[in-house]
Amino acid sequence: MRDDPTPSADDPCLRADPLADATIARALGPAAGGGPDLDAIALLNGEIARWKLNGDLDGWCASPGLPPHMAAALEDYVAAARVLPAWADPAAIARAEALFMDMSMASCTLLFCASLPQCYVVPDLAAVLHVAGQLEQHTDYRVRSTAAMIFPVMMRGGMTAPDGGGIAQALKVRLIHATIRHLVLRGAPADAMVAPRRLPRIAARGAGLHHLLYAQGWDIDRLGLPCNQEELAYTLLTFGYVFVDGMRRLGIPAASADEAAYLHAWNVLGHVLGIERALMADTMDRARALFEDIQARNRDSVRRPDPRPALAADLVAAMQRYIPLGLLKPFPVLLTRRLCGARASRDLGLDGKVSLPARLAFAACAGLARGLDALARPLWPGFSLARLATRVLGYHLTVRLLMDQTRPLKLPDALLDRVHATVQGWQADPRAPRWMVRLEDRLTGRSGGRAR
Repeated sequence: MRDDPTPSADDPCLRADPLADATIARALGPAAGGGPDLDAIALLNGEIARWKLNGDLDGWCASPGLPPHMAAALEDYVAAARVLPAWADPAAIARAEALFMDMSMASCTLLFCASLPQCYVVPDLAAVLHVAGQLEQHTDYRVRSTAAMIFPVMMRGGMTAPDGGGIAQALKVRLIHATIRHLVLRGAPADAMVAPRRLPRIAARGAGLHHLLYAQGWDIDRLGLPCNQEELAYTLLTFGYVFVDGMRRLGIPAASADEAAYLHAWNVLGHVLGIERALMADTMDRARALFEDIQARNRDSVRRPDPRPALAADLVAAMQRYIPLGLLKPFPVLLTRRLCGARASRDLGLDGKVSLPARLAFAACAGLARGLDALARPLWPGFSLARLATRVLGYHLTVRLLMDQTRPLKLPDALLDRVHATVQGWQADPRAPRWMVRLEDRLTGRSGGRAR
């Protein structure tokens, strides 16, 4: 929500993504009074499903038989959007990939207990997520969809190699954002910025996601555009800045050059996603200031009913399903509190009572890990109980949720095989002493550092 009663074009909440929005407007045509054109959307989705690897985008041409207006729109979009910015640094991107791989299983712990919860803190963003598929009812699916973008981006060569998939996946996500805007606004954002700026809720003519989005209604003057530049920039920070800040809060900070490289890699992805350069942060101090500013300006715009506690509660419940011991099931809540802070935890409704034994166990583990790590790390650089604990939690979330063979990630086979190979390579921590690797094996229920 924006406090200024006289909206300005300089407001990032009133700016979206001109390239992607124009592409969707050209591809889907003007909004029809009867609701979304499901046939056109199905054609569009089928066509962008062909974008599997980065190399597929080189000289890409639409399928024969696709309506000419849609084919031209998509071909123009790919040609313009697939190009990395001139300021992209391949060496910094490679360094960021190495950091993500080094954190391995712990990367997924930070995704679940820091990045995703912080996504829900901004009320209007949470409202869009709530409408776009009733997220709290399909948390596993939505989390896996997020992982289906993060893995291709952060695996080696994800944004820089023809056999990587980061750019191809990002271009799909960018059009999904534009499609959401097109449906919620019942037409192009440029048209919606002209009267009427308040679209009333209407009766949905079908039960599917597209009908629900179309019927939702939207108040541009109060809420800005859906999936606007500020919300996109904030989401980018949750996967770049929040990840690095989470490492600091865990007591396993990266080198300053690695932190800068990680922010840079996500900024490059932000460019591919259509985020304005002025809304990106190149340093942790600037990222923190931008992150806290966006949160502060949006905290009071809570809708009633507030969708945020339901989103957070279902995310926590999804994690707890994969925690084997009853005493440890509150740990995801307690870890999320530590990583996100007290204010965000209150926003998300995660500040409720937790049993005393669980709180004592968590505090003892956290205190012991921080104390012993400080004493032992100067002598044994690979010694880190904090890293061990987050890897163990990450194992359960990665192998048992993200890598469930009965529900594979929605990725092309070539990328999915690389993700599985990557996760297999994460089974044993090369930085840890052998006894810690054996302890981790026992805590995760695997044998010899390999998945069962």
